[in-house]
Amino acid sequence: MGAIVPELDQRVITGLLATHLPRAKGRQLMLVHGRYAETAAKVFTVPDGEGDRRSVHVAHATSVLGITDAWQEHRAQHGSDLLVVTTDVADERVGVDLLGEMMRSRTITVDEADIVKQLFGAADLDPRMRRDPWLWLPAALIAAEPREGWPQRGTVLTLDAAMRALVGVRLGLEGVFEGGASVDVDALLAWSQQPGGPDRFAVLPEAEQQGIADWLEQRAGEAAPLLLRLAVSGLGPRATALGLLSSVLSESGDPSSADAALALGSLLNGVRFRPSELRAFTSAVEGTLTRWIGEAAGRGTQSEQARHRVLDVVRQADQLAESVHLTGVLADNPFLPSGFQERLRRLAEALSESADAAQAAWEFVREHQLAPSFYPERVELARMAVRLRRWLDQDVPGVSSVGQAVQAHVTNWGWADRALTQLWQGDTVADPVVDEAYGKLHDAARQRRHLLDEAFASCLVQWTQDARPNRPGGDLLIENVLNEVARPLADAAHPPLVVVLTGMTGAVAAELGEELTSTGRWIELGEGGLRRAAVALMPSVTAVCRASLLSGRPVLGGPEEEKENFIAFWEEHDHTASLFHKSDIPAEVGHRLRDQLISAIAMDEVVGVVLDTIDESLDHGRQSPGGPWTVDSVTYLPELLNTARAQGRPVVLVSAHGHVQDRDSSSATPALAEDVEAARWRTGPAGDGEVALDGPRVLENGGRITAAWSEDIHYTPGKAGYRGGAALAEMAVPVLVLAPSDEVAPEGWATVPRESVEPSWWERSAEPVSPFVPAVEPKLTKKLARKTGLRPKAVATSDAPVDDETAKAPTAQNPPMEKAPEPEQSLGWRVVSTKIYDHQKAFVRRAPDRKVVAAVVDALDAAGGTLSLAAVVAAVTASGGRAPSRPEGIVTVLTRLLNVEGYDVINLIDTRTRVRLNRDQLIQQFELTQAEGGVA
Repeated sequence: MGAIVPELDQRVITGLLATHLPRAKGRQLMLVHGRYAETAAKVFTVPDGEGDRRSVHVAHATSVLGITDAWQEHRAQHGSDLLVVTTDVADERVGVDLLGEMMRSRTITVDEADIVKQLFGAADLDPRMRRDPWLWLPAALIAAEPREGWPQRGTVLTLDAAMRALVGVRLGLEGVFEGGASVDVDALLAWSQQPGGPDRFAVLPEAEQQGIADWLEQRAGEAAPLLLRLAVSGLGPRATALGLLSSVLSESGDPSSADAALALGSLLNGVRFRPSELRAFTSAVEGTLTRWIGEAAGRGTQSEQARHRVLDVVRQADQLAESVHLTGVLADNPFLPSGFQERLRRLAEALSESADAAQAAWEFVREHQLAPSFYPERVELARMAVRLRRWLDQDVPGVSSVGQAVQAHVTNWGWADRALTQLWQGDTVADPVVDEAYGKLHDAARQRRHLLDEAFASCLVQWTQDARPNRPGGDLLIENVLNEVARPLADAAHPPLVVVLTGMTGAVAAELGEELTSTGRWIELGEGGLRRAAVALMPSVTAVCRASLLSGRPVLGGPEEEKENFIAFWEEHDHTASLFHKSDIPAEVGHRLRDQLISAIAMDEVVGVVLDTIDESLDHGRQSPGGPWTVDSVTYLPELLNTARAQGRPVVLVSAHGHVQDRDSSSATPALAEDVEAARWRTGPAGDGEVALDGPRVLENGGRITAAWSEDIHYTPGKAGYRGGAALAEMAVPVLVLAPSDEVAPEGWATVPRESVEPSWWERSAEPVSPFVPAVEPKLTKKLARKTGLRPKAVATSDAPVDDETAKAPTAQNPPMEKAPEPEQSLGWRVVSTKIYDHQKAFVRRAPDRKVVAAVVDALDAAGGTLSLAAVVAAVTASGGRAPSRPEGIVTVLTRLLNVEGYDVINLIDTRTRVRLNRDQLIQQFELTQAEGGVA
């Protein structure tokens, strides 16, 4: 059998001429052993090494006569052009006359390695490229040379550099693996998703495919060759999706079930793999998807591209799984959308079991890889469901007075409204199991709120007759907010910016307050470190409540009266003031706030601004009044807050009244009633869901109206929500005081700790309801159980009557925290009564009183060991201690007192914003017995 004649193309001929032309000595004929490809160009030009180009003609001859004829014809027709003749004629058969015309006087055998050196401008090649198993590489490099040529090296062309260049061109990954870039599966999986990407590999010669696969396996691991085999089999575009599904087999290398193995095998289309390869491939796919998901969480074009890549893969994987009935087997897969939906179904089942089971199920939902970036609203909705379940597991709250109820609403029940509203809006993806569970929870929570509104309305009847601005009975009235909240701020330091968010409910206040204080730009201040809540006038509409709020007295009026009375109120108290309504706020095009408003905030006067965004949403539906409400969603609020902060001003965020939502969108028909005056109030006798109110706090119809307390009632055509009734959400007026720092706090005011406004059930570490919310009578518990079908906790009752004094709103001496144990039993008092504490105290100058230290320890212990810095300060002031000028200072003193021998009993955590107590370490260092430490 004769020797194999290599097929040559223009690249090879060009490379040979680059090598031999400089030494040609004027000769124009070059014989090359081989066969010139029929499709290759027969005439082209090459550099001559002196800055010019010479024409080259290529012919093929199979005999000496053919070579001679080709040469003679070329000389006659093309003069000084070069002629290259490819042939398989041996040198000894060529005549002497031709040998004298030939370059090198012999037939040149192609040395592909030398050509590669020329193409890369390399001084030499890695010697491995001239041996097995890399003998295929030079020919591949010659064939793959890009139009613009290979990058010039100037030194030795290493095997690694050659392979990086080849893979870049062959797979369409130019530049990805150049230089010292990591060769990883991430880029290969992204490549497999590109249209036509896998096809580029599938058409390569088998030897080149194997060589590339071997090199990638060495650099990127066992996942690479399996990915390439999938590409060769036409499964490249599905490779990443198949990697997700292969988790059914890859855990141990053995099939989890025969059916799953057969199903996956049908998808892999006969592609062979080692168990270790499959495990590596699955792991690589999951790692790459995790990184893509992280990229998708950002903003910009790249994030959007990553998002599309992820969605394409996971949706394809779900479709493939469904096609072979693998969806059920892959229910726990943390990447598949079907797996996320299955986790929600498990949560739905857990909601009917217990709050702890629901919490665990929600954490499983949150752990799904797609949860934070692709389903954040659905995860948050599920979280609200769990919170609402925890609220329903609390002792049934009671209503003993109007003031107690509005305070409890702002710091507790309004948070339940926040969760309830989101649950009513429902999941964006309809699922009967999840929808049914959410619906049951919503109905049970709404029924509880219905009973609270009913009890509140009953208290409101007598209170409305008795309460007056000068005799409020210990309650904060809406017309007294300027005098009791804004005026102390104006007298203490910078005059406040009073922002009236008409229609803001306790639920909206909870959202806005949480957002504003979470960034650290604002702190919340309050008398005694507490958030206040005021009681609205009746009917709870803008013309009554906002006019009275801004006038400092009960009055009916519109914007003109509000402006006049606001200025007059502050003049009476030796302050200049200005008030801006909706039409007074916007500036010219290109600016947000009018110059007059900005100037007023910069001056030393009290400034009031009325924002109607929330109230208008009820009538016009620009945004569902259920929110979620953010600072940015309230028109002009971000600009106002930024301007106030730049001037060091405190800000009073206050509502004029709240609202109730129309939660039954299918019923736009108003309730049948006579003597209708507005959406939620009328005249005439009261019926079911209504209450008759009269007295000085009723400013319409001569001081007597009938108001709806039930959310289900409205007398006018359907809208997104209504105001004017006697429900807690309408009558409770949240009052938030924000400041850039506590330096503007009046005497007796302090930072409001998060624990005093966020109910204990809101997060997992749910504690019993705050002590200022009294237990209800057994009949209310039974009534709730009968109406909802739920079984609330047993409620401790007492024979002692509950009145306004025993159920008053929280004060500095009665903070909304878990009640501390009796002094002789508490952990804190046990600690400060030890000799070890006495020894520690001897080395601390100006140590706080024992009762202060005991109170802080007990507050931390009651909270599970961790409190915000503001809550620790509140515990100090509640025990009779002085609020420190630097909150961190009290913790520094406590570390000296309690960190015996340097052990961390107490310290600051979370960038010095929270305080942590190590209970076990405390008991050990102060040599308390388990019983003394309060441990059973």
